[in-house]
Amino acid sequence: MSAPSETTDATTPLVVILMGSAADKEHCAKIAGILGKLGVDHVQRVGSAHKTPEHVLEIVAHYEGLDRPVIWVTVAGRSNALSAFVDAKVLSPVVSCPPLSMPEDVWSSLRMPSDVAPLVVLEPANAGLAAAKIAALYDPELRQRIAGHKAGEAAKVTSADAEIQA
Repeated sequence: MSAPSETTDATTPLVVILMGSAADKEHCAKIAGILGKLGVDHVQRVGSAHKTPEHVLEIVAHYEGLDRPVIWVTVAGRSNALSAFVDAKVLSPVVSCPPLSMPEDVWSSLRMPSDVAPLVVLEPANAGLAAAKIAALYDPELRQRIAGHKAGEAAKVTSADAEIQA
């Protein structure tokens, strides 16, 4: 999706997908895919808590300074310092969606210091859906689109069941 308009109505939520490196683009595409399907305004950015902390702070300050609701989805593997780093600096919700190269990687997303509380969702499309549900708190039309999406997914299951029974 192209960059969202920064003059958008103050009630229109924005999801910022912040990845730790360009290597996370494929993972983030799944997050952006569901957000796009649901019509959620979103943007993708790249910044590393370890390699470019000042750049991440600039990104955070920019989006937190907008006059609209912001939801963060952070994507970083291994130590996943990005999720904690962002969450510690923002008042907005943070959904951590680390790409796991090893099962042990999840611990860096689950064990956070006190007063640092990003939500953790491992499946990228589900992280996007979680961010959309948070955004829907500000947007009743989005809530209806999510309801339609969920109904469509449920219909796929009942349709598959009917096919198997036939």
